[in-house]
Amino acid sequence: MGFRVLRIDSSNFKDFYLTPGETAQESLFDFADNVKEGRSDLDLLFEVLPKLGIPYSAKIEERMLAGRKVFFVDGDKLAACFDANVGSDTIEEMAKAKPWYAVIRDSSMADDATHANYEELFRTYSPDTVPQVI
Repeated sequence: MGFRVLRIDSSNFKDFYLTPGETAQESLFDFADNVKEGRSDLDLLFEVLPKLGIPYSAKIEERMLAGRKVFFVDGDKLAACFDANVGSDTIEEMAKAKPWYAVIRDSSMADDATHANYEELFRTYSPDTVPQVI
């Protein structure tokens, strides 16, 4: 038994709603990572939960899949990974768990091939899963 104490804070994501006139070529690399500094994996997870209709009281389990930490929430309702250098092997293992939803951080993907194959791996192993990239 236990309980969670949460506090309301601003979004974990940077505000990137800019017009073309407000950006410069030199500043484009500032937009490579959309998460604010100092935010943890759990911060990201708790921001995703209400967007998917999952209560904050849901059971959260951490599992290691292909060397990366993956959060499984409410059994198989959500699989979320926010680690760095997540490869196709981790995503394949997530898909084989057949969650309702899968979430991964955009900057977490190891390479372009992983990014390109993300949704396809879920179509192959778990077609009913709704994969999302944040």
